[in-house]
Amino acid sequence: MGQALSGELGFAQVPAALAAARAAIDQDTGSGPLELDLSGVTRVDSAGLALLLELARRARERGRELRCVRAPEQLRRLAEFFGISSLLALS
Repeated sequence: MGQALSGELGFAQVPAALAAARAAIDQDTGSGPLELDLSGVTRVDSAGLALLLELARRARERGRELRCVRAPEQLRRLAEFFGISSLLALS
């Protein structure tokens, strides 16, 4: 999966982003890590973090790892604040 998320990842945007990302994970038949490009994300709140945690869980259920690449600094700080940095593969 070579997917990307962009714009705001907040409460209003998460349902649509979750549906699209779940479908992409479910349809991916490859092996190895799933890559999610976050370079276009402009703002994240706790709902956005919950989205990423759910996607990581879903990928693990399928025997895959979700890698969140090019994560913005604001997302990194928020994950660190909530103590979940180790649960997300942010790069």
